[in-house]
Amino acid sequence: MSIERQIKQTSFRNEYQKATVNLVFTAFWFQEKVRLFLDGKDITMQQYNILCILRSSDNPLSTQQIRERMLDKMSDTSRLVNRLIQKGFAKKKINSADKRLVDVTISNKGITLLESLDKKDDELDDIVGLSPEEATTLSQLLDKMRKPRII
Repeated sequence: MSIERQIKQTSFRNEYQKATVNLVFTAFWFQEKVRLFLDGKDITMQQYNILCILRSSDNPLSTQQIRERMLDKMSDTSRLVNRLIQKGFAKKKINSADKRLVDVTISNKGITLLESLDKKDDELDDIVGLSPEEATTLSQLLDKMRKPRII
Protein backbone atom coordinates (compact mmCIF):
# COMPACT_ATOMS: atom_id res chain seq x y z
CA MET A 1 0.00 0.00 0.00
CA SER A 2 1.34 3.45 -0.87
CA ILE A 3 2.48 5.87 1.83
CA GLU A 4 -0.21 8.30 0.67
CA ARG A 5 -2.94 5.76 1.43
CA GLN A 6 -1.33 4.55 4.66
CA ILE A 7 -1.18 7.98 6.26
CA LYS A 8 -4.03 9.56 4.28
CA GLN A 9 -1.87 12.37 2.90
CA THR A 10 -2.27 13.19 -0.77
CA SER A 11 0.65 15.53 -1.35
CA PHE A 12 4.21 16.11 -0.24
CA ARG A 13 6.48 19.10 -0.65
CA ASN A 14 8.75 17.05 -2.93
CA GLU A 15 10.01 13.49 -3.45
CA TYR A 16 12.61 13.90 -0.70
CA GLN A 17 9.94 14.72 1.87
CA LYS A 18 7.86 11.79 0.66
CA ALA A 19 10.85 9.45 0.92
CA THR A 20 11.65 10.73 4.42
CA VAL A 21 8.09 10.26 5.64
CA ASN A 22 7.98 6.83 4.02
CA LEU A 23 11.26 5.80 5.66
CA VAL A 24 10.20 6.93 9.14
CA PHE A 25 6.74 5.33 8.78
CA THR A 26 8.28 2.08 7.55
CA ALA A 27 10.83 2.03 10.40
CA PHE A 28 8.03 2.26 12.98
CA TRP A 29 5.97 -0.30 11.05
CA PHE A 30 8.86 -2.74 11.02
CA GLN A 31 9.65 -2.15 14.70
CA GLU A 32 6.12 -3.25 15.51
CA LYS A 33 6.57 -6.39 13.38
CA VAL A 34 9.81 -7.23 15.25
CA ARG A 35 8.08 -6.57 18.59
CA LEU A 36 5.38 -9.07 17.62
CA PHE A 37 8.08 -11.51 16.44
CA LEU A 38 9.65 -11.33 19.92
CA ASP A 39 6.31 -11.41 21.73
CA GLY A 40 6.16 -14.18 24.31
CA LYS A 41 9.95 -14.53 24.48
CA ASP A 42 10.31 -12.20 27.51
CA ILE A 43 12.72 -9.98 25.58
CA THR A 44 12.61 -6.50 24.05
CA MET A 45 14.07 -5.39 20.74
CA GLN A 46 16.95 -3.66 22.53
CA GLN A 47 17.67 -6.77 24.61
CA TYR A 48 17.53 -8.89 21.46
CA ASN A 49 20.02 -6.51 19.85
CA ILE A 50 22.39 -6.87 22.82
CA LEU A 51 22.17 -10.67 22.76
CA CYS A 52 22.99 -10.70 19.04
CA ILE A 53 25.96 -8.40 19.70
CA LEU A 54 27.20 -10.65 22.51
CA ARG A 55 26.77 -13.80 20.43
CA SER A 56 28.75 -12.32 17.54
CA SER A 57 31.70 -11.35 19.75
CA ASP A 58 34.57 -13.74 20.37
CA ASN A 59 35.44 -11.87 23.58
CA PRO A 60 33.49 -10.44 26.53
CA LEU A 61 32.34 -6.87 25.97
CA SER A 62 32.02 -3.87 28.26
CA THR A 63 28.73 -2.00 28.37
CA GLN A 64 30.46 0.82 26.47
CA GLN A 65 31.47 -1.56 23.67
CA ILE A 66 27.91 -2.91 23.56
CA ARG A 67 26.46 0.63 23.39
CA GLU A 68 28.76 1.49 20.46
CA ARG A 69 27.37 -1.47 18.49
CA MET A 70 23.70 -1.04 19.37
CA LEU A 71 21.14 0.00 16.81
CA ASP A 72 19.38 2.28 19.33
CA LYS A 73 22.15 4.52 20.65
CA MET A 74 19.78 6.12 23.18
CA SER A 75 19.25 2.89 25.10
CA ASP A 76 20.31 2.58 28.73
CA THR A 77 22.78 -0.22 28.09
CA SER A 78 23.62 -0.91 31.73
CA ARG A 79 19.95 -1.32 32.67
CA LEU A 80 19.29 -3.55 29.65
CA VAL A 81 22.30 -5.74 30.43
CA ASN A 82 21.17 -6.06 34.07
CA ARG A 83 17.72 -7.18 32.90
CA LEU A 84 19.31 -9.80 30.64
CA ILE A 85 21.39 -11.02 33.57
CA GLN A 86 18.30 -11.22 35.81
CA LYS A 87 16.56 -13.29 33.14
CA GLY A 88 19.61 -15.56 32.83
CA PHE A 89 20.33 -14.61 29.20
CA ALA A 90 23.70 -12.95 29.93
CA LYS A 91 26.50 -13.05 32.50
CA LYS A 92 28.91 -10.45 33.77
CA LYS A 93 32.10 -10.45 35.77
CA ILE A 94 34.56 -7.80 36.90
CA ASN A 95 37.24 -7.08 34.29
CA SER A 96 40.56 -8.48 35.54
CA ALA A 97 42.63 -5.65 34.02
CA ASP A 98 40.36 -2.76 35.12
CA LYS A 99 38.22 -3.40 38.20
CA ARG A 100 35.95 -0.47 37.26
CA LEU A 101 34.70 -2.33 34.17
CA VAL A 102 32.56 -5.41 33.80
CA ASP A 103 32.83 -8.01 31.07
CA VAL A 104 29.50 -9.15 29.63
CA THR A 105 28.96 -12.44 27.82
CA ILE A 106 25.93 -14.31 26.54
CA SER A 107 24.83 -17.30 28.65
CA ASN A 108 23.83 -20.74 27.40
CA LYS A 109 20.21 -19.76 28.02
CA GLY A 110 20.72 -16.66 25.84
CA ILE A 111 22.26 -18.74 23.07
CA THR A 112 19.35 -21.19 23.24
CA LEU A 113 16.87 -18.30 22.98
CA LEU A 114 18.64 -16.85 19.93
CA GLU A 115 18.84 -20.26 18.28
CA SER A 116 15.07 -20.68 18.72
CA LEU A 117 14.55 -17.23 17.15
CA ASP A 118 17.00 -18.05 14.33
CA LYS A 119 14.64 -20.86 13.31
CA LYS A 120 11.85 -18.27 12.95
CA ASP A 121 13.95 -15.71 11.02
CA ASP A 122 12.14 -16.64 7.81
CA GLU A 123 9.08 -14.92 9.29
CA LEU A 124 10.96 -11.61 9.31
CA ASP A 125 12.23 -12.23 5.79
CA ASP A 126 8.63 -12.73 4.67
CA ILE A 127 7.54 -9.52 6.42
CA VAL A 128 10.16 -7.54 4.50
CA GLY A 129 8.62 -8.87 1.29
CA LEU A 130 11.65 -8.22 -0.90
CA SER A 131 13.70 -10.52 -3.07
CA PRO A 132 17.34 -10.97 -2.01
CA GLU A 133 18.38 -8.66 -4.85
CA GLU A 134 15.88 -5.99 -3.77
CA ALA A 135 17.05 -6.29 -0.16
CA THR A 136 20.64 -5.75 -1.35
CA THR A 137 19.61 -2.67 -3.33
CA LEU A 138 17.67 -1.30 -0.36
CA SER A 139 20.67 -1.80 1.94
CA GLN A 140 22.93 -0.04 -0.56
CA LEU A 141 20.53 2.91 -0.81
CA LEU A 142 20.23 3.19 2.97
CA ASP A 143 24.03 3.07 3.30
CA LYS A 144 24.30 5.80 0.66
CA MET A 145 21.74 7.89 2.52
CA ARG A 146 23.83 7.78 5.72
CA LYS A 147 27.10 8.53 3.92
CA PRO A 148 28.61 11.76 5.29
CA ARG A 149 28.38 14.68 2.89
CA ILE A 150 29.89 18.13 2.84
CA ILE A 151 27.13 20.69 3.02
